[in-house]
Order: sequence, then structure tokens, then C-alpha cells
Amino acid sequence: MSTVVAQSLHVFGFRSHVANNVFFFDEQIIIFPSGNHCVKYNVDQKWQKFIPGSDKSQGMLALSISPNRRYLAISETVQDRPIITIYELSSIPCRKRKVLSNFDFPAQKFISMSFSPDSKYLLTQSSPPESNLVYWLWEKQKVMAVIRSDLQNNPIYQRGEPQNYLAHAWITEEKIIVGTDTGKLFLFESGDARWETSIMVKEPENGSKSLEIIHESESLIEFPPVSSPVPSYEQIAATSSHNQLLLPQVFAIATYSKGFACSAGPGRVLLYEKVEDKDCYRESREIRIPTDPQSNDPSQSDKQDILCMCFSPSEETLIASTNKNQLYSITMSLTEISKGEPAHFEYLMYPLHSASILGLSTCIRKPLIATCSLDRSVRIWNYESNTLELFKEYQEEAYSISLHPSGHFIVVGFADKLRLMNLLIDDIRSFKEYSVRGCKECSFSNGGHLFAAVSGNVIHIFTTSSLENITNLKGHTGKVRSVVWNSDDSKLISAGTDGAVYEWNLSTGKRETECVIKSCSYNSVTISPDGKIIFAVGSDHTLKEIADSSVLREVSAFDVIYTAIIISHSGRMMFVGTSVGTIRAMKYPLPAQKEFNEYQAHAGPVTKMTLTFDDQFLLTVAEDGCLFTWKVFDKDGRGIKREREVGFAEEVLVTKTDMEEKAQVMLELKTRVEELKMENEYQLRLKDLNYSEKIKELTDKFIQEMEALKTKNQVLKTEKERQDAAHQEYLDELLDKQSRELQDLECCNNQKLLLEYEKYQELQLKSQRMQEEYEKQLRDNDETKSQALEELTEFYEAKLQEKTSLLEEAQEDVRQQLREFEETKKQIEEDEDREIQDIKTKYEKKLRDEKESNLRLKGETGIMRKKFSSLQKEIEERTNDIEMLKAEQVKLQGVIKSLEKDMLGLKREIQERDETIQDKEKRIYDLKKQNQELEKFKFVLDYKIKELKKQIEPRENEIKVMKEQIQEMETELERFHKQNTQLELNITELWQKLRATDQEMRKEQQKERDLESLVRRFKTDLHNCVAYIQEPRLLKEKTRALFEKYVQRADMVEIAGLNSDLQQEYARQREHLERNLATLKKKVVKESELHRTDYVRIMQENVSLIKEINELRRELKLTRSQVFDLESALKLTKKGRPQEIAETAPTTAMAPVSPTKRLNEQEETERIIEMQRLEIRRLRDQIQEQEQIPGFHTIAGIRLPSLIDSEVDFEVHTK
Repeated sequence: MSTVVAQSLHVFGFRSHVANNVFFFDEQIIIFPSGNHCVKYNVDQKWQKFIPGSDKSQGMLALSISPNRRYLAISETVQDRPIITIYELSSIPCRKRKVLSNFDFPAQKFISMSFSPDSKYLLTQSSPPESNLVYWLWEKQKVMAVIRSDLQNNPIYQRGEPQNYLAHAWITEEKIIVGTDTGKLFLFESGDARWETSIMVKEPENGSKSLEIIHESESLIEFPPVSSPVPSYEQIAATSSHNQLLLPQVFAIATYSKGFACSAGPGRVLLYEKVEDKDCYRESREIRIPTDPQSNDPSQSDKQDILCMCFSPSEETLIASTNKNQLYSITMSLTEISKGEPAHFEYLMYPLHSASILGLSTCIRKPLIATCSLDRSVRIWNYESNTLELFKEYQEEAYSISLHPSGHFIVVGFADKLRLMNLLIDDIRSFKEYSVRGCKECSFSNGGHLFAAVSGNVIHIFTTSSLENITNLKGHTGKVRSVVWNSDDSKLISAGTDGAVYEWNLSTGKRETECVIKSCSYNSVTISPDGKIIFAVGSDHTLKEIADSSVLREVSAFDVIYTAIIISHSGRMMFVGTSVGTIRAMKYPLPAQKEFNEYQAHAGPVTKMTLTFDDQFLLTVAEDGCLFTWKVFDKDGRGIKREREVGFAEEVLVTKTDMEEKAQVMLELKTRVEELKMENEYQLRLKDLNYSEKIKELTDKFIQEMEALKTKNQVLKTEKERQDAAHQEYLDELLDKQSRELQDLECCNNQKLLLEYEKYQELQLKSQRMQEEYEKQLRDNDETKSQALEELTEFYEAKLQEKTSLLEEAQEDVRQQLREFEETKKQIEEDEDREIQDIKTKYEKKLRDEKESNLRLKGETGIMRKKFSSLQKEIEERTNDIEMLKAEQVKLQGVIKSLEKDMLGLKREIQERDETIQDKEKRIYDLKKQNQELEKFKFVLDYKIKELKKQIEPRENEIKVMKEQIQEMETELERFHKQNTQLELNITELWQKLRATDQEMRKEQQKERDLESLVRRFKTDLHNCVAYIQEPRLLKEKTRALFEKYVQRADMVEIAGLNSDLQQEYARQREHLERNLATLKKKVVKESELHRTDYVRIMQENVSLIKEINELRRELKLTRSQVFDLESALKLTKKGRPQEIAETAPTTAMAPVSPTKRLNEQEETERIIEMQRLEIRRLRDQIQEQEQIPGFHTIAGIRLPSLIDSEVDFEVHTK
């Protein structure tokens, strides 16, 4: 890896189209997406910490924070596959906890996520066409459930027209508030509507729009299913503007303790509070986005759609994000102060870019960064304090920008003109305009005395002293994409889309060196500090080192396109930006291997990069509208030391008129302050007089009250003394009484202790006697035990002798039986040898037939496999051709669009500039010729596409035939499903019976518990009754009460009822078992009939086989007799006899081997056939998977026969 390190410091940007794009981590820290990072931003201390996206990520799609604020879920797409990363926010730095990427359901991307209340589960929503809701146990990376979120699963129903719901928020566990694209709010509780209101925008007389509730209903409403899914923000924003004025769309809802806040059209938020004792809400306040005076159209600057809102944990702050990549905040206490008028949001940080940033520049004397964007704005940032210094919007788009080294001037290339501007203390003002249209690249020289501006393929050089055009550099045939000055400003290097890199000498205005590669369209160029080597990057996935008009070296970009390049002033470090938004840091000289550090930065292609003059900071911008500042480290990981310690300049430009106006304003303010002082003094004197009179009145009143309180206090003191004396007397009496009682208790306790001690002595003597008795019993037990043990040993030894004698007799019997078995075995082997010889000839014939059929099947399977592979290759070739043609068509369309844009710009230039009419007409003529050639090429491509479509039609017919065969297989599958349903019915019936028996068992258990509790109660009452054993009268009453309580007639009746219930239950169980026995008997009868038919069939087949065996034996005997006759006729019998004996010996020796050989061959053929069946089944599964992919059509000539049919045919053939 490279030793050059870059660390992200700060980002100026925000990505609004990430779902749930802003939320609070705690009271001071918020989290939002920027570039390809999640940013933790401290609102008070203004620091940022970064959570980078995954490697090779194509951008974040959705965020979600857990309710306990410990985990953050990020949805991304990595290499066209969706993943979800869970980060642990409590750790520093934030670390990855889990990555959810392994799942077996189809999904293109996850567009929304939410944690469960206990933070253990995660619910995700995938994008159409799948639209799956996925329920994860994310700690174990396990999918608990997947459901398609289609219309059938929608629990909300509505009368009347269907609604398109855009936002929702949970108020409680049962209540949810939802907003629609027609400005309606609905409150649902457990799926039923409880409240409804509509928001309308109407124009009052003063011309300002206000929001008003026009309808409110507290009746219960039932809703039908929604007919269309929730659209994305881009689809909603494409609707007509007049509908949007009449019907504000509710894009965001956030709840808090008093109610909820919802977006109500562009730039407005309404706060609703709950009505007491009612299940409805009323509008309490309105918050608006303020107009921006720096905008080119301030009246429209507040018309931003609010996409996301969130409250801080203490509900003190509300943050909102808009579709123009802005973040706003408001303190809720301010909304309560301004009850009469609408409250206004404030920028959370500063105004941010809302479109692609195309221009980037920095200076030497100040820590400033200048950027321009397609949002028609120019912004000046301070990378030391991380603030926005200046900001202004214009009527035209700004394509390029360059900051003078002094930091006082900028040159900006707009769509209509090139403007040279002053950076004032509070404004950006133009002081010189040049008629250079569509300037896509401009740059001040290192000394600041010159600047270059690019118009198409011409480079204009201007001087900053006289502001004149000193020379024009012509030579490029395509657009110039990048220019760079060498260190002494004597030369200018340019690169363009024509594949040319030129080095211009400014003193002569001619090219000194050139390097042209037509196949490469260059994106960026830079030069080494010594001015000897040029570095260029372009569309050919390489980085080129160019010196003396030749390419010294090409370094691969490893499957990405480099879009920007910069080299440090020290010449030791190089940084490149890629088309996927990453930054690569590498050392110079460039290594041969893949040695660089790659950092996740932007969510779009990097457009510009630059280093500050002291090589301390790297600045990058991209098409995602974000500006990153990076801290650069050297090889040892330390910050790079400045070459010279010079402080930044603090001077600013101020015009004379501004100074005069401010001085006049200061004088007016001073006079106003004097007037206010005098007025305040007079008001203070009046207030002092009023307060002195009031103080006199209050002092008199307080003196009277104090005297009344004194008299009252004296009365209370006398009363207290009297009560104290009474209390003391009562206390003395209690102490005397307590002392007497204490002496009595001591006497009683002493007597009791003496009695207890005597009892203790008696019990101790008793325990000693019992111990002696127990020891005597133990000695007697030991003696009896030893005698019993001796008797048992004698008894078992006699038994063991008997068993050994029996075992010897049994062994003799076994030996006799083994001898008999050997004799029978010899006889059976002799019979088997004869039978094997007879059967051998029969089965050898069968084996030959099976081999032939096996070879034929092998050939057929080989043909089918070749067919399948050829068809697969054809499919892949066709799809590759179609993709290549589509890509070429897209490229050509992009080229045509860019050329048409150039034509329009050239036409406008022709009208205003009469001097350059001839040059422009010649260029238009060339462009038209190129356009005609492209149209011809397009015609050829259209013809090729038609030919390909004609080739596709027969393939589609073949697909239809295959689909018909699939339908046949589906009918078989339905038949199996019916059998399964029948079995399930039987199972449910058995389960019902089991449940009934369980219920009866529980009843019996309950009865048993009741009886046990009754017995326990009786025991306690009996124990209490025994306490009166010394008093016969009370004992008699207690026993009578026990009898009345526990022995009653109702109990006898209950016992009789229980016996009857048991008899009924016994009868019912017996009937149930008899019915089951009857059904089982019927089943046995049916199965015995079926088995009887099978047995008859098998017997018939065995009879036929035995007949064939007998016929073959007769044929064998005839052939043997014929052979013997022929040999005797030919007089060969004498010679043949010994040969026959020799032949019979090997046959008998080989007899037991042949059947095993035949069986092995048969097993081998069966194994081959089984492997072929598995291969065919796997190929069928692959075809079905390919057919399920959307947009993919298989091209097959013949459908393979069904696997079941082929197996049946093979069995029939083998029989």
C-alpha cells in the first residue's frame, strides 16, 4: 500500500434524496448523509466525524437509527447488489457491527428501513418490481419473514377515491398519522380512521399565501385499498404546478409530545396539537422557510419541498431537510413567542450547493475555496474556520471558476459571458465582462498576472493588469477539458476530448510539444513541479506520464476512469479522483504494482481536485454537490511542514460608496442612540415616582399586618406554655406505670426460665439413653448381616456348578449341528453350480441387450447435452450483442445531444458577434457533416436491430412450446397437492381429538387440585380444633362446625354426579375406540384386497419366468446332444472328451464369479443412468431460473421430455 495518507476533515454538502436523511444522535449531535459518508455533526462545537460507506459502494439509499440511539443502519448498493450495514454509534470511531448481504430473495435495492422498538429487529422495504418487506433478526443476520407489499396486504380501506400516501408517523402503538399528495391528513387507530383534515393554499388579498384547514371530520371512515404504490419524490415532483398550488403535498411528518409537525406545500411546516378530551388535532402554529436575498429570484427561493423532519430528544429543536440539499433548524420556544405571525427557519450550518459542482479553486494569501455549480451560484468557503464567507446566485449557469492568488478576485465562466469579479466584504461584484460563451475551464496563473479561459477548442489568454486579450491558442480539434500553468507561468498545458495534450509557449503562442492519442478523451491534466513531466488521465482507464511529446509510461486505473488528477508542490505525492467518487492517494514516482490508498469520498464522479499552496489540505468536489477537505500526511504519517511560515492576510476589499454609506448609517444610529437615551431617562424618572408611591402604600399596609401578627403570636405563646405543662404531667404518669409493668414482667420471666431449664435437663438424659439403645441395635444388625452373607455365597456357588455343566452339554450339541450344516452346505453348492451354469447363458444374453440400450441412451444424452450447450452459447452471444448495441446507441445519443447543445450555443453566438460569422459557419458545416455520418451509422444500427428481432421471433415460438410442457408438469404437481391436502385433513382431525382429550385431562387435574386444597383447609381447621382438647364443650362446638362445614348433602350429590360423569366418559371413550377399530378393519380389508391382486400378478410373472427357464434348459440339452453327435460323426469324440473335461473345470471355477461380475456391470449402468438423470434435472432447474429473470427469454428449439416419462420409458425398455 501507498505511504501517502489523506484524512477527511470537513464536508460542505448534503444528499437530500437519501431516505430518512437527518436525525438526532443526542441533543447536540445530528447525523446526515454527505457524499458517500454519514456525517456526525456537533451543532454547538461545529466539529464533524465521518462514517465512510462500504468499499465499491454506489451511494447510500436509506438510513435508520435504532430507538435506543446505539445503532445506525445504512442501505447501499455494492456492485449491483444491495447490502445493509449496521454500525455501532457508541464506539469511537463507529465500527461495523453486522453486514446483511446474504439472502435468497430477489431485491435490487432497499429504499426504506426501520428498527423495532427494542432495537433487535430491522424491517426493510425493497424497491419495485419486487417491493418486498423483509423482517430481519439483524444480530444473527437471519431473515425472519419476507412478504410482498402489494395491494392485497394493505390493511387500510377507504370509501370514495383512493389516496396516495406519501408520509406517516406513529403517535402511539395503536395510532398513526399519514399524509397524502392531495394535502390530506388521516389519523388511523388499529386500521380504522379516527380523524381527517385537509390543507389548502389560498391567496389572500395582500398576495401572500396562507394555509387554512377547510375540512375536519371526527366520524369513523372506512377506506378501500390504494390502487397505486407510493411514488418516489422525483415522480411526485413531475406533476403539474397548478395542482401543487391548490393541493400541498405532505412529504414529511414528525411527532412530538404535544402533537405532530407536517410539511404543507413548498417551504411550509404546520404544527398540530392534540385537543383535550378529544381524539383530534388542531393547527397551532406555522413555520416557513425564509426568502434568500442572495438568490437570483428571492420570491421563489423559499419554494423548497421539505423531505424529512426530526425533533431533538428534548423537543427543543426541529430540523428539516429540503429537496435543494439544504438543512434548516428552528428552536421550538421561538415558535411559541411568535404566535401571531408565522415563525421562520434558520440555516443549520450555511447555504449549500444543490447541484453538481463544476468549478474549484484556492488561493495563497487567504484560506479560501471558490466553487461554482449548476445551481447558478458562486460560493466562497473558508477551510480554516469551516464557514461560508460569501455566496451569490446568478441568472446563468456557472461552469468554471478560478481564484486569484491574492484572494481578492475571481474569474467565473458563465453560459453567456466570462466575468472578472471583486470579492468584497459582503458581496461579489463584477467589474469586467468578456464575450466568451460557455467557458468550461478557466485558470489564473501562479503569479496572478495572467488568466486563461477556454471557449470550445480555443484558449484565450488575458492579462490582469490591462484586462486585455493578449493571445488566443488554437490547435485543438475537440473541446479543451483541462488547462494547467507551469511553475514559472511561461508555459500552459492543455488537454481535450480530441485525445491531444499540448504544451504552449506563451511568448510565441505556439505549441512546443504535443502528444495525440485519438482513442482517448482526456479529463484532466497536471504538470510536475520541475515542469518536465506531464500527467494526464482520460477515458482509457490509464494514467499517462508524458515527456518530450511521447508517453513514457501508462499506469492502469484498475477498471475505473480517472476524472481528475493533482500533484503536490513538493512532487512526492499524487492524488486522483475516479468516476465512482473515490480518491486515490499514491506516492511519486508512481509504483508499478497496485500500491495506493483508496478512500470513499463522493457519491458521484469527481469533477475537480486541488491542493493548497502548502500541501496541507486536499480539496475535492463532485457531481453530488459536496466539497470535501482532506488533511494530507507524508510517508511517516506526519503532517507536511510548510515551506515558509507566512500568516494568512486579513485584508478585505470595500468600495468607497459602501464606506460612505456605512459612515452615514453610523451617524444616524448615533443620533438615534442619543435620542433613545434621553427618552429612556425620562421614562425611568416617571417609573421611579410611580414606584415610590406604591412603596409607601405597601409599607403602611405591612406595618398594620405585622402588629396584628405580633398580638396573635403572644396568644399562641401562652397557649403553648399551658399545653407544655399538661404534657409533662402526662409523661410522668406514663413513666411510673411503665416501671411497675417492667418489674412484674421480670418476675414472670425468671420463673419461666427455671421451668424451661428443668425440662432441658430431662431431655438431655433421655437423648443419652436413646443413643445407647441405637448403638446396641447397630451391633446386632452387623452380626445378622455377616451370617446372611455366608449363606448366600454357598447357595450361589452350587447354582454356578449346575450352570457350567449345562453349558458343556449345549456346546456338544452345537458341534454336532455344525457338522450337519457343513454336509448340507456341500450338497447345496453342487446343486447351485448346475443351476448357475444353466442361468448364465440366459442372463448373458440379457446383459448384451442392456449394454446396447445403455450405449444408445448415452448417445442420446450426449446429443442433448451438446444441443443445450450450443443453445446456451447462442443465448449468451445474443444478449452480449444486444447489450453492446444498446451501449453504443446510448453513447451515440449522448454525442448527438452534446452536438445539438453546441449548435444552439453557436447559433446564439452568430447573432451577437458578426465578426466571427465565417469561422462559426465553417464549424457548423463540419458539425452537420458529423451529424449526417452519425445518422447513417444510426440507420445501420437500426437495420441490425431489426435483423436481430427477426432472429428472436422463432426462439419465442420455441419458448411457447416449452411453456406448454411446463403446464403439463404443473397439472401433475396439482395432483400431488390434492393428495397432500387430504393427508393434512386427516392430521387436523387427529389433532382435534388430541385437544379434546387434553381439555378433559386439564378438567380432571383442576378437580384434583380443588380436592387437595379442600383437604389442606380441613387439616388446618382440624389443627385449630385440637387446640381446645382440654375444654370439652368448645371441642364439641368446633367439631359440629367442622361437620356442618365439610360434610353436607351437596357433597354426596356431587360424588354421585362425579360417578355418573365417569361412567358417561367411559362410555364415550369406548364408542370412540370402537369406531376407530371399525375404520381400521375396513382399511385392512381394502389393503388386503390390493395386496392380493399384487400377489397374483407376481405369481403369474414367476410362473412365466419358470416356464422360460425350463424351455431354455431343454434347448440347452438338445444343443449339447447335437454337438456330441456331430463330434462323434466327425470322429472327434476321443479328442473332445479331455477338452470337455478341461472346459468344464474352468466353467465350474468361474461359475461363482460370473454373477458378481454381471451384478457389478448392472450396478455401473444404473449408476451412470442415475447420474444422467441428476444432470438433466440440474439443467432443467437452470433453465427455469433463467426464465424467471425479468427481461431474459430462453432460446430453445426442443423442450426436454419430463423426467418421470423418461424413467418410465427406460423401465419398459429394460423389461
